[in-house]
Amino acid sequence: MRSFHPSDVVRAAEAPLLASLPEGTLMRRASYGLARVVASELRERTGGIAGRRVSLLVGSGDNGGDALWAGTFLRHRGVSVTALLLDPDRAHPAGLRALRKAGGRIVQATPEHVGDPDLVLDGIVGISGRGPLRPAAAAVVDEITAPIIAVDIPSGVDPDSGAVDGPAITAAVTVTFGAYKPVHALAAARCGRVELVDIGLTLPEAGLVAAEPSEIGAIWPVPGAEDDKYSQGVVGIRAGSARYPGAGVLCTGAAVAATSGMVRYAGSGASEVLARFPEVVVSPSVAETGRVQAWVVGPGAGTDDEACANLRDILATDLPVLVDADGLTLLAREPGLVRGRSAPTLLTPHAGEFARLTGQRPEPDRVAAVRSFAADWGVHVLLKGRATLVARPDGHVFVNDAGGSWASTAGAGDVLAGVIGSLLSSGMPVDLAAAAGARAHALAANLAAQDPDSPGAAPVSASAILSRIGDSIRLLRTHIAES
Repeated sequence: MRSFHPSDVVRAAEAPLLASLPEGTLMRRASYGLARVVASELRERTGGIAGRRVSLLVGSGDNGGDALWAGTFLRHRGVSVTALLLDPDRAHPAGLRALRKAGGRIVQATPEHVGDPDLVLDGIVGISGRGPLRPAAAAVVDEITAPIIAVDIPSGVDPDSGAVDGPAITAAVTVTFGAYKPVHALAAARCGRVELVDIGLTLPEAGLVAAEPSEIGAIWPVPGAEDDKYSQGVVGIRAGSARYPGAGVLCTGAAVAATSGMVRYAGSGASEVLARFPEVVVSPSVAETGRVQAWVVGPGAGTDDEACANLRDILATDLPVLVDADGLTLLAREPGLVRGRSAPTLLTPHAGEFARLTGQRPEPDRVAAVRSFAADWGVHVLLKGRATLVARPDGHVFVNDAGGSWASTAGAGDVLAGVIGSLLSSGMPVDLAAAAGARAHALAANLAAQDPDSPGAAPVSASAILSRIGDSIRLLRTHIAES
């Protein structure tokens, strides 16, 4: 698992090292790693290191010091370095002296001094900074056309929530020290590629983690020598309606694609489902469905009295249940249907549904919001977004950065629900099923957007995402041998 530690935890882990090491040692250790990444980027982007031009955006305090020391190490490799000081009176003294001694150029940070560097280091603020870039810094950043390498975090982006409420850096690469921070997962589009420099921190177990592809591939259920269609999990799908028949087709089809078990469908869209997926066993009602190991209820299923009765009956079982879409609308009216339920329960809202369920939107701190919701209701919650969050009632959170927003299309959530429901029926724990399903779903969307015969990508539909679920699982499982 990749762990993400909030800023206060990182600062606490740094404290004993700062106390035990000679002054400046930890900063130089971090800056040397930063300079190494910058040099590699210069070589990759320009074909060399010596004679290339790097500008440093230097704020006050240690983050600016990191940039100044990195600039010093780069000067020793023949790089032309210019430090743009945003607050000259508060620039890191030792770093400033070192860069001057190495022959670096030091100027006031103004738009006129930006010039035409090959790379820019963002050392404006670090993990103690909050809020957007100040006007003077924003004016300088607006003039930059070169790729930016952020020092620890992109300035102007909240290190713990990833929130942006004004001007902020968008980096091509972020070099972080000692630990990944929540921002690196929650605002991945702002961070670019993230490189971790080990500075020797001892960290506690993290409450925010991301599963690696090899870990998802390793736990994905595949048939063993003694398996049959029942032992691999039977999932019940209550989705679709006369108004939204496609939701039933997409959700059921995704469950078929996700595992080798069995899918039972209960609802009015049986003919549409069978036309696309004849392997599905259909029935006219929940009561007549037969034995299942988990339920998915809600996508396109309606919000009338019959739909509410179906939801109530399904939640009254002792089986794992995933509630999505229309089912969440019903729960917003009658939260008592799920609160206090002892069997595993997963709610999968987008931001608008989250607001209907809780009375407030999850922004700006989505992690805190989803943790609070899961704890208050005693359920697992999957909050959709480019950074999908899966919270357990005990506060542990999985995060999955989709790597893009190709899944932002009508019906994609129906596909996600079907994939996760099938994993739940296999006996996988709720949080792992949700995290694995989110990862496979995002990868399928990215695969659908790409054309192997031409560069670039194009928008996709939910049907296209569904068609690539198998390819996504196959690709995730190839990482097992590589890990």
